[in-house]
Amino acid sequence: MSSTSKDPREQHWHEVWERLGVFRAKDDGSAERRFVLTMFPYPSGDLHMGHAEVFAIEDAIARFWRLRGFDVMNPIGWDSFGLPAENAAIRSGRSPREYTEENISQQAATARRYAVSFDWSRRFHTHEPAYYRWTQWLFCRMLERGLAYRAPADVNWCPRDQTVLANEQVLEGRCERCGSEVEQRELVQWFFRTTAYAERLLEDMERLEDSWPSSILAMQRHWIGRSEDGSLRLRDWLVSRQRYWGAPIPVVHCPTCGAVPVPDDELPVELPELRGDELLPRGTSPLAHAREWVQTHCPRCGAPAERDTDTMDTFVDSSWYFVRYCSPDFEGGPVDPEAARRWLPAAVYVGGAEHAILHLLYSRFVTKVLFDLGVIEVDEPFASLVNQGQVINEGKAMSKSLGNGVELGEQLDTHGVDAVRLAIIFSGPPEADLDWADVHPEAMRRFLDRALRIAEDVGAAGRGSRAEDGEPETRRAVHRRLAEITALVEERRLNVAVARLMDLVGLARHAIDAGPGAQDPAVREAAEAAAVVLSLFAPYAAEEMWERLGHEPSVALAGWPQVDESLLALESVVAVVQVDGRLRDRLEVPAQVSQEELTQRARASEAVQRALGDREVVRVVVRAPRLVNLVTRSR
Repeated sequence: MSSTSKDPREQHWHEVWERLGVFRAKDDGSAERRFVLTMFPYPSGDLHMGHAEVFAIEDAIARFWRLRGFDVMNPIGWDSFGLPAENAAIRSGRSPREYTEENISQQAATARRYAVSFDWSRRFHTHEPAYYRWTQWLFCRMLERGLAYRAPADVNWCPRDQTVLANEQVLEGRCERCGSEVEQRELVQWFFRTTAYAERLLEDMERLEDSWPSSILAMQRHWIGRSEDGSLRLRDWLVSRQRYWGAPIPVVHCPTCGAVPVPDDELPVELPELRGDELLPRGTSPLAHAREWVQTHCPRCGAPAERDTDTMDTFVDSSWYFVRYCSPDFEGGPVDPEAARRWLPAAVYVGGAEHAILHLLYSRFVTKVLFDLGVIEVDEPFASLVNQGQVINEGKAMSKSLGNGVELGEQLDTHGVDAVRLAIIFSGPPEADLDWADVHPEAMRRFLDRALRIAEDVGAAGRGSRAEDGEPETRRAVHRRLAEITALVEERRLNVAVARLMDLVGLARHAIDAGPGAQDPAVREAAEAAAVVLSLFAPYAAEEMWERLGHEPSVALAGWPQVDESLLALESVVAVVQVDGRLRDRLEVPAQVSQEELTQRARASEAVQRALGDREVVRVVVRAPRLVNLVTRSR
């Protein structure tokens, strides 16, 4: 699979974007800020088709807001702790760090090739001590406040992965990661007291009613909510894991003082370097066998003591990463409070519905804890939420065992980045499942070629006079379509916006071939608008169009085209007249026609009168100025 582009023009545009700093958040107060967030990718292999979909959707939103004049932060990082890397390291005899960092490098190269407008200057990875120092800091603050505690409990035990699981990680009695049947054991474990926040987690969902999908809110309410006796369904979050590749729990066990948190100035407690057989699960954490690392001194009394040998559930890492994006290099705490005030909450969060309970619930909980600690000034993390559908193939989830997997790298090599991105967006609304068998990147490639030829023709014709001097009907058509596209993108109806973009390109082609010609200012206006809109979905082709039209790079700096409202008013429209739902006539009427006048004109139509005969009209359905339906009494 090819992660890096073989196209020198694509590499050229990357160099331009980097040189101009096009996608870096300014954070200087020059414009209203908007934080666009995509869910943390996990570094297992290369990026897959699901990443391609979510990145295409969130990037369209980020690029649109940037063109509308907002200061956009669109960061990227990797959720890089976890069992898959540890299990792979055991099989290969390598260290999880090596495996993880190779995969991150590969995924980062593909993400760059995919032309997502990420602000790479804010990148970090959760396995880096500079990050998990603050995950450990958060644990210590929760321990001080009684929100983290250690207790014996009947726990879910995965016999294959040899570690405990939170209730939320057990699906129908099986481990949600490996599918093994879960056993029950009594162990002393660390918990976060999520139940202390249950009422707030429930009540505050009212504030999200208009901006989160109702299905996600319903799932969270069901998970948190009360059963028939009143007791809550929600249980405290079990965060201990008996595996190596995670953030060490920052606690020292002293025979005299008990469980003592590691002082802040000794954080992070870094993982020792283990690999291969040293990582084999034995029912206790591999860290328990790293005796040199385990043996330490009590921070309180100085006596010999031992480190806690469990690591934290990786959902702890991902429960607050969006906060760190606000100031990834800040060393005075998990976040610079001023930076957090400027950027939080995230304006939009784009990710899969499969995270409706675990990740989103934990993120809301930790956000409220950070709020109560005075670290941040918001107690809900995401102002709005967009859930993309699943990418399937021939009606089934993709899998190697079924032989229906689709490799992203192969698709990019075959069709090009722009065609794949555009095909994904055009295939349906963001929230709908996408069946790759019904997606046609080759058709998008032909459309992109048409758009590029228009830019070539208009660019060769040179610049004319002002756009206002262009052919009037062409200008009206351009601005009507642009107004529609603007509204559609704001409503996140991206697939319909692409359809209207195709109309705009078709209009420009017709105006060149059979209208005022490529030299007309209205035609140039159409071509320039098409290039800007196209940049949301197909960045490389849009930059090529912009260049062929004679502009300096980058189209991402062009600004969104302004709609001339005076050109939107329609003088007349065609109204459809039906009798009992069947088309009987079409009438040209004023665009501002009233319902009463439209009804009178419909009744006066000879074709309608013939269709009615002697039947009585019992109801009239009017949708001025487009439709009249005369409903008669059924015989």
